[in-house]
Amino acid sequence: MRAEKKVIGSLNKCYAVCQFTYDEVPHLVVAAEKQDPCYAFTLDGEKTDTLWEGPGGVMTLLPYPYSDRILLATQKFYSPNDSAEAKIVWYEKEGSEWQCHVLCDLPFVHRFGIVRRNGNCYLVACTLKSAHAFKNDWTCPGRIWVAELPEDLHGYDADHQLELFPLKSGLYKNHGFAVHAEADGSTFAVVGTENGVFKVDPPAEKGGEWNCECLLEVPASDMLYLDFDGDGERELLVLSPFHGDTVSVYKRQNGSFVKVWEREKKMPFIHAIDGAFVNGRWCAFTGNRQEDRDLIMICFENGEYQVSVLDQGSGPANCMFYTFNGENRLLAANRETDEIAVYTLQEEE
Repeated sequence: MRAEKKVIGSLNKCYAVCQFTYDEVPHLVVAAEKQDPCYAFTLDGEKTDTLWEGPGGVMTLLPYPYSDRILLATQKFYSPNDSAEAKIVWYEKEGSEWQCHVLCDLPFVHRFGIVRRNGNCYLVACTLKSAHAFKNDWTCPGRIWVAELPEDLHGYDADHQLELFPLKSGLYKNHGFAVHAEADGSTFAVVGTENGVFKVDPPAEKGGEWNCECLLEVPASDMLYLDFDGDGERELLVLSPFHGDTVSVYKRQNGSFVKVWEREKKMPFIHAIDGAFVNGRWCAFTGNRQEDRDLIMICFENGEYQVSVLDQGSGPANCMFYTFNGENRLLAANRETDEIAVYTLQEEE
């Protein structure tokens, strides 16, 4: 696989990315880690809008499932050492302006997502830690928080917040997060921590029980849980340890996950990750933020895992696969170079 790169914008320490349709037009949205703006682009990379000027600290961006006018975001998570005022907010376009409302204060919230089952939507939010007394203090573990989501967010603000329930406590460096689909259309979350990788399933019905299962007791900075080799069972592709340098694949054998592949080349501060079904097989995209700053694609082909280097030197914090006019594309927030870039992917001839 090769990639044709197009830089579509510049944003200081760009970080979070998503695809969000508003005004009946699909957009690419990119927000910043520090106190900087959030920009919207067409799928072809033309800048159309500034959704907000600040504050930043945006680790996650996510469209709200019940409304095409609402975008969820983390706010004021500036770093693991400066996130005690972090929260989840919701933005709504009112006329030509985007208005910000607090959904819930949640100190140290880093990633969150929405899972669905039987027509109901639920929030899963992860706190990286719970408190700290000094820089790089990791002695207070984080949690997985959950809540059922209302269809209408109007009325939720700083004084009337969404109530969350702590599903799992005692999780150190609670950083990784992905949402995947089941065959019946329901979805589940996968969470990566120093304690390992956890699968979070929403209730079968309103008011029912959540399920949180540990899949792998290996420190994980991030991960994907997809059927990469096409045998009908999911594998775990894991970035480890926290902000680490290793990408590996684990396969279930005799009831437990066993490492079956590891990229020989180390990738210091590995961070960006996304998975997509590309040309008939599941592929992973990942990138790191130090040394060579690779952006790579990993696929299982001809009986083995193969790596394609799509870019070097840019330092992606996050990436997102999408399609446009029949083309496979990858949006990347290249934090280390302040680049917002789109890569058009083409098979090697």
